[in-house]
Amino acid sequence: MSLWERTAEGRRATAWMAAAREAPGGGADVEGAAAEGDALDQGTLHRGVSGVDRRPRPMAEEEVAGLRDPMAVVFFHQGRWPMTLEEVLAGLTQAGAVPTQAVYMVGESGQIPPDEAPELPRDIRFAVTRADPGKDPDLLISSDPGSAFLQVAAWDPVAEVFNYYMRISRTWVWTGNSWSALAPESRGQGCFDSHVNGSVVMKELKQPWSNWQSMAASIQLAPDDPVRTSPLFPDVIGAERLELSVRGLVSRWTTARLAAVAGNGAVEHPDRLLRQLFTSTTVNLASTSTQSTTVTPDSRDLVLPMGFWLNADALIDGLGLPVGVEAAPAAPAALYVDSLAAFGFRLVDRTSGFSRQGDGFFAFPVPEAAHEDNDVVRQLVDKGLVPAKFAACALMVDFPNPVFSAARAHLMRYVPTGTVSAATWCTDIAAAIGAAAATLPADSPEGRFTRNWSVPDTAWQAAFAHRVDAYLRHVAARIRTAAGFEDCVRLAESRRRAFKEMRLNEFELTLPVTDIPLDAPRLRMNEDATVTVAT
Repeated sequence: MSLWERTAEGRRATAWMAAAREAPGGGADVEGAAAEGDALDQGTLHRGVSGVDRRPRPMAEEEVAGLRDPMAVVFFHQGRWPMTLEEVLAGLTQAGAVPTQAVYMVGESGQIPPDEAPELPRDIRFAVTRADPGKDPDLLISSDPGSAFLQVAAWDPVAEVFNYYMRISRTWVWTGNSWSALAPESRGQGCFDSHVNGSVVMKELKQPWSNWQSMAASIQLAPDDPVRTSPLFPDVIGAERLELSVRGLVSRWTTARLAAVAGNGAVEHPDRLLRQLFTSTTVNLASTSTQSTTVTPDSRDLVLPMGFWLNADALIDGLGLPVGVEAAPAAPAALYVDSLAAFGFRLVDRTSGFSRQGDGFFAFPVPEAAHEDNDVVRQLVDKGLVPAKFAACALMVDFPNPVFSAARAHLMRYVPTGTVSAATWCTDIAAAIGAAAATLPADSPEGRFTRNWSVPDTAWQAAFAHRVDAYLRHVAARIRTAAGFEDCVRLAESRRRAFKEMRLNEFELTLPVTDIPLDAPRLRMNEDATVTVAT
């Protein structure tokens, strides 16, 4: 899903509320405020930034006036307090604000036939965007059909940030803006446990857009499902359109962010930028485009998502490595089918008691490198702030592990936290890594980066592409063997479990579970396509 996620029965509350409850040292007690209901003044916009404000407080008039997004201008500046999604949309239309509307629908149980699981809560949500004609959206709204929850991300063209709002009971609360996501005290708190870098989020960003109504799959509703009675239901369109909007909005915030922190020959907070190169600040979810229940032992080979094998979006599409292997590796369907039984794949919702054997709706769902991380890297390179070679050298450290790489994350210790020279910061970091590598094993992260950095400027693209090609050939051969494919299944489950430890994981049905022991060690892929225990 994107924006913020919840369940009608409160199994996950909302990302914001759960994070506020768990915030070390206390944050804005939005969950407590929700429980108190009318305790907050209904005719005032409140501020409640988790990790900063202990409780929501009324915002001063000048604070509200400083918010210039469509939600603030149309409603809060006028002392208007819409209580439902329909009231928000009607108010915007009446004001002639951001008139172009698109409606999307998502639900992690949406592809499970209702008659097969009548006890399963459907948790269907609408995501609505509003935009000026011909432009990317300025307003994104997340709600269930009954408006039990109502959350908004709104672009402020003056401050050039997304403002985040939520309705608690009958009171609206401003929960922070894009910069709040990056500030240490509020990072990872409240809504920023999913909007970790300040931008809008759509986990299932690429085809087949798992869990979304799209051209790849339809959400299945019972004939008497109340969703059908919503006036928005006939207007629902495919998530393939939302993908384009989300990509544009991520790029918009990245552009504004870089303009604010890089100028006059200096870069502020370089660690906050380069952690999106060296670490997985968040992830997207990818899968094959094949429905898992249609795969039989006699089916054609299953093409597994390229993002499982490496960060192709960054290395190939972004940095232009001339990789010769054009198609993602494919595995025999029989091996995939055998693995479902051998590892006990199933979908589980413990609250309702639902359990069904098999994979997710689309086969082989796995985490992959986040688009928002890659967009920061792409723009840093395009704007000349980071040399393409530097970015490639970092990504090629442990490149068979595009997410959750401890080796790449280890190199963050060499990234300064204070303001640095835009002309030399990357070469200075490379020099610091190289100096450390001189006293460390050759296979250390420092040693691997330094070997990459030593490749001549005229040869690095070809050299790195050669390594990627060799690796993909090894993968293509190994996953055609029972042992090799089994290793990849175990690796995929290892990465899924790493994702499930993130607060971004908000619904049990997002990913399947298996019989692999919960205490199984984390795994990593090697350049020869063998899978070993991560160290």
